Amino acid sequence: MPAAVLFLIFVLLLVIAIPVSITLGITSVLPSIFDPSFTVGAKYLIRAMFGGLDSFPLLAVPMFVLSGIIMAKGGISKKLFNVFAYFLGRFTAGMPCAVIVTCLFYGAISGSAPATVAAVGSMTIPILTSLGYNLTFSTAIVAVAGGLGVIIPPSIPFIMYGMASGASVSNLFLAGIIPGLMIGFLLMLYAIYHCKRFGEDKEKIHAEVSQLHEKGLLRVLKESFFALLSPVIILGCIYTGIASPTEAAVISVFYAFLISLLVYRSIHLRDIWGIFVEAIRTFTPILFILAASTAFSRVLTLMQVPQTVSTFILENFHSPVAILLVINAFLLLVGMVMDTTPAILILTPILLPIVKAIGVDPVQFGVIMVVNLAIGFVTPPIGVNLFVASSLTEVPVMSIAKKAMPMIALFLVALLLITFIPALSIGIL
Repeated sequence: MPAAVLFLIFVLLLVIAIPVSITLGITSVLPSIFDPSFTVGAKYLIRAMFGGLDSFPLLAVPMFVLSGIIMAKGGISKKLFNVFAYFLGRFTAGMPCAVIVTCLFYGAISGSAPATVAAVGSMTIPILTSLGYNLTFSTAIVAVAGGLGVIIPPSIPFIMYGMASGASVSNLFLAGIIPGLMIGFLLMLYAIYHCKRFGEDKEKIHAEVSQLHEKGLLRVLKESFFALLSPVIILGCIYTGIASPTEAAVISVFYAFLISLLVYRSIHLRDIWGIFVEAIRTFTPILFILAASTAFSRVLTLMQVPQTVSTFILENFHSPVAILLVINAFLLLVGMVMDTTPAILILTPILLPIVKAIGVDPVQFGVIMVVNLAIGFVTPPIGVNLFVASSLTEVPVMSIAKKAMPMIALFLVALLLITFIPALSIGIL
């Protein structure tokens, strides 16, 4: 079966709303059905699926999912927001900027963009609207800033890319710091521009910030100390060599439980069962996608798709700049129609040899790929962040997307800088 036909069937199955995991499974077995001489049979595919799940780094994913849910239930995002609102609230666009910084910090806890949107948005969007900010603007800024959750370490997509490419997960985490901070800074610049153009209700904002200032800095920091400490512990364990990313993920689960149960007392023992159920429901679809995408990637390798695509691009585009622009455009399109996990696992073996051939570091390419797919979180038709944010506020998805367009444009500016200035992602390695 020609590879082009296989990809056409893959796209058609996605268009008719067949679940991604089932689509991957169907397209994995089609070559052996239509071509009896094809060496991959059902037994091989099943072994490939189980082999793809037998991975120590992969254990970090359910642990970070569980940790993020515990901290969301424990009100960690609210305590983080109070600290940043205390310092930024009196400036122009101070409260939207506090939301963006909260997304940065929460992303360093959960490693997931949708989890960041859900945890931060459910708490901050009502606050912003009560202060007079437009509901659609408030929803859009949380949806876009939530994308920072997959760029700021720890990041679940970086773990997936590390599995697919063999790159060091710790180096990928480190490489995501500067790009994440840069994108957060650009989003804050847009928030300032928006608030200067459309105005703010200074009286309401002053009243809200004054309540925090009446508490005093020491009390606000005391209430938020353990929330602020969580990303320090997680990342500190990784970069000091105390723990691997997987072990740090387990540490984050125990830390979240202890702080939420014993310090903040925001969850109770009776809540634990429901938290585990929610974590399993969140991770199980990812697990099926992982297994099926591993089998699909093995089939593509045996069909020599990576070599074919690599040869086509390198023969038709001779400039490294042109090749990187083509790959970025392709990843942006993929991010619009496919979830991050299967996109990374399927495309990394195809695209990595191409960028290596033009001298791009695998760690830098990992950042480029994840930033591209992070933009996909806020672009229709998939746009997971858009749907999560819409479910919180009932603002139509397309209205959020329209309001988010200037922020997406800034994301694209950051992407180009990351692509053509390697020091932004690998300069501190």
